[in-house]
Amino acid sequence: MSKLKLATVWLDGCSGCHMSFLDMDERLIELAELVDVVYSPIVDTKEFPDKVDIALVEGAVASVDDEKKIRKIRAHSKLLIAMGDCAITGNVPSMRNPMGPEAILDRAYIENASAQPQIPCVVVPKLLQVVRPIHEFVKVDVFLPGCPPSADTFHIALTALLTGAPLDIPALTRFGA
Repeated sequence: MSKLKLATVWLDGCSGCHMSFLDMDERLIELAELVDVVYSPIVDTKEFPDKVDIALVEGAVASVDDEKKIRKIRAHSKLLIAMGDCAITGNVPSMRNPMGPEAILDRAYIENASAQPQIPCVVVPKLLQVVRPIHEFVKVDVFLPGCPPSADTFHIALTALLTGAPLDIPALTRFGA
């Protein structure tokens, strides 16, 4: 039997969910027996693959690039998991919403610049007016709440999804798994 293809993606967030995912430590070896990580910030693949079985997505949608990426991920993934509160609610990245992107860019690149104050137009993607959770753009199959979800939550959820065991997310969060 061939391994399932797993992708992890980081949109607008802090990478805490990826750090927690990696905190599974030796359990990552068990996971590696069931999946091939085909796309992730921790591997050197540049393009999202055509067919992914499970995509774990961290972060909110804050830019046109994020929106394009989440739509591509959904189109090429059988199961999409929103991992963490930024992906689920917008959380910390959405704190800019009351101010708008222009005020944030001015503060970062004009007011705080000591030399050549200018808003970048090449490297920084165009920001959306409002930061939003991923389910407002695409269908999400599983929500893993937490800031970040614990390593135990990742392990229990992924093991259940990969083996076909029942997945009880409320129990995971209630017992601090």
